[in-house]
Amino acid sequence: MTTTPTHPREATVVEAAPKQLLIAGKWRDATGERTFAVEDPATGATLCHVADASPDDALAALGAAHDAQADWATHPPRERGEILRRAYEIIIERREDLALLMTLEMGKPLPEARGEITYAAEFFRWFAEEAVRIGGDYAVAPNGSGRFLVTRQPVGPALLITPWNFPMAMGTRKIGPAIAAGCTSVIKPAHQTPLSMLALAEILREAGLPDGVLNVVTATDAGAIMEPMIRDPRARKLSFTGSTAIGRKLIEQSAQQVLKVSLELGGNAPFLVFDDADLDAAVEGAMQAKMRNIGEACTAANRFYVHADIAQAFSDKLAERMSALTIGRGVSDDIQVGPLIDEKQLGKVTDLVSDAVAQGAQVVTGGDRHGGDGYFYTPTVLTGVPEGARMASEEIFGPVAPITTFTDERDAIAKANNTEYGLVSYLYTQNLQRGLRVTEALDTGMVGLNQGIVSNPAAPFGGVKASGLGREGGKVGIDEFLETKYVSIGGL
Repeated sequence: MTTTPTHPREATVVEAAPKQLLIAGKWRDATGERTFAVEDPATGATLCHVADASPDDALAALGAAHDAQADWATHPPRERGEILRRAYEIIIERREDLALLMTLEMGKPLPEARGEITYAAEFFRWFAEEAVRIGGDYAVAPNGSGRFLVTRQPVGPALLITPWNFPMAMGTRKIGPAIAAGCTSVIKPAHQTPLSMLALAEILREAGLPDGVLNVVTATDAGAIMEPMIRDPRARKLSFTGSTAIGRKLIEQSAQQVLKVSLELGGNAPFLVFDDADLDAAVEGAMQAKMRNIGEACTAANRFYVHADIAQAFSDKLAERMSALTIGRGVSDDIQVGPLIDEKQLGKVTDLVSDAVAQGAQVVTGGDRHGGDGYFYTPTVLTGVPEGARMASEEIFGPVAPITTFTDERDAIAKANNTEYGLVSYLYTQNLQRGLRVTEALDTGMVGLNQGIVSNPAAPFGGVKASGLGREGGKVGIDEFLETKYVSIGGL
């Protein structure tokens, strides 16, 4: 059933969120006082209007980051870490309001939004601790005639672009290492979900972040404001999370200034279930890997390959779980599935399912748009999905689980790797040797072995092939914001 509950603090949290651009430590209107509407995807109603930046606004933000860079680079690492730690504590203290704000602008159910707020805060806690662990090296030259001194220094002003599906966590995953490393930055959140980032920026100001270290520009035309900054010699780093198509364009634009680039791009995650798997555990993992964030995640399981001997039992159990989920506006704790982000994404999911069915796939449950206001799609399980279906090669980004069978391990691996993407894969088996063998053969940057969620601030996140460059999180996450300097010392 569909429900459209309300929350008593909706108006309060929306009103409290900043609506302007943050440049050089000051909240200010966009040029010409231009604004755009932020929509509630569960109802289609306008929540509020926020500043719509111009290219001049963006360059002013980059100028503020550039002007603040020298002082911030020499700011004591301990103090940089303490700012992040204070921001972490404020986020946790305000988790309920931040989660509600996220639910209103993005649509994910309130329990999931709380989970993201906690996850987002953990990036600040992790990088608060990494700020004082930026190391170097000192060594005797092999011939004994000199010394080598190796230091790590901030790369410089960074341009950060975040997506709409995890509007706070994708921000802290970039801002955290930038601050810890000593980099200033300009961040552009997705226009569908700007409020979470604007609220986060105000929290960092409260935590003592100096003016100009973080600047926020919101805009409807991302290309118009990002390209001038990318081509500006004051920028030295670009970090982007989003589609592979946009990532390729950003690489081209970044070539002019030879920016240090890290990209977390699209995914097409396979989910392999072998005949010796714990079936109940595999179904639970499938629910996590498929339905986290309503399926709107680059890590979402996109293609299910299940051994023919257990495929019927697996699809029946998964369909039973999917069909029991409660759909509705996510501001109450009993809602499990919220809306997709907008009409465009709803249309894409609808088209992908229609294409698969036209090619012979069978609908076990779901398979259509959910009635009422907003952009809801019914949780769906399809079986007999052919390799030629569009959803076998395109990200679904919705609550649809397409199932195909296999009988041979090598064939399953070949099917899993038959994609230009390589972000994450999942497999379920109780055979240790098979688990390790298949893990090594899967051509992805991350693998969930008997686990449906891989994301963790303490672990490196990223993919191979068309899924991106570099890693975020973990010990290596701060490396994306550092350069290595070698000093040769003679006369010894």
